[in-house]
Amino acid sequence: MNYSISNLTQVADCNALLSWAAKEKADLTFKKLSDERLTTKYGETSQELEAVLQGVLAELSATDTIIGVLPDGPSKDDALNKKTRLEYKKFLIETRKESYGAVALLEKEMDLARVMLEIDEVDAFIAALESRKSQLKTVE
Repeated sequence: MNYSISNLTQVADCNALLSWAAKEKADLTFKKLSDERLTTKYGETSQELEAVLQGVLAELSATDTIIGVLPDGPSKDDALNKKTRLEYKKFLIETRKESYGAVALLEKEMDLARVMLEIDEVDAFIAALESRKSQLKTVE
């Protein structure tokens, strides 16, 4: 972006803006680190949840097959109870996927990309300020 840096007429103004920009960059760098860690965590959790869900779905399918061939009685009741527990487990995993799945991972990746662009812009601002500060020092 083109900043109106030429409006600065004193080195002290440049120094004040440089201090402010340094703080902004430090904050953004911290946010970047946090977002990187969250992105990594979401990526790992997303894969883990998908693997666990596939296992639960396979177990649910096997339990359905068993229920279909069992005669009424305690064994069938146990299998029906197991199916209920598996369906609940499936529900919990699918709910977690909403918070930590592929969609959430992409949101975190977008957040990270946005922060990185902000850092680049702060760096450009700092470079413009440093250049103006050098110009003002040669005039003094």
